[in-house]
Amino acid sequence: EVHLAESGGGSVQAGGSLTLSCVPSGTTFKTYCIAWFRQAPGKEREGVAVIDTDSRWTYYSDPVKGRFTISHIKTKNTVHLVMDNLKPEDTATYYCAAGKKSGCTGRPLQNSADTYDWGQGIQVTVSS
Repeated sequence: EVHLAESGGGSVQAGGSLTLSCVPSGTTFKTYCIAWFRQAPGKEREGVAVIDTDSRWTYYSDPVKGRFTISHIKTKNTVHLVMDNLKPEDTATYYCAAGKKSGCTGRPLQNSADTYDWGQGIQVTVSS
């Protein structure tokens, strides 16, 4: 099992920036990708961004494309999600997730929850 420690959430005004960080530990050799998901109150969880831990291939959902950047710093075993030009609709609980092989194939951001190990979540609030 992979454990994920998230940090960096908080409150910001629209147009501002935040950086989320995620540090995986445990059986990380079984991790093939790291992704960020988010869930707003009353809405379903949605995938935000994913990075392959080997090839560093990345993919972003349309709502965040061009504004968010995911990166994997191997030497620090840390994944960052830099969020620029934040909008009120980005307000949500953000979850870091470590993908098993099945979670990182096909469409990683649309694979089922049991193909990932999950962090506890961190709140991001964007005010207008």
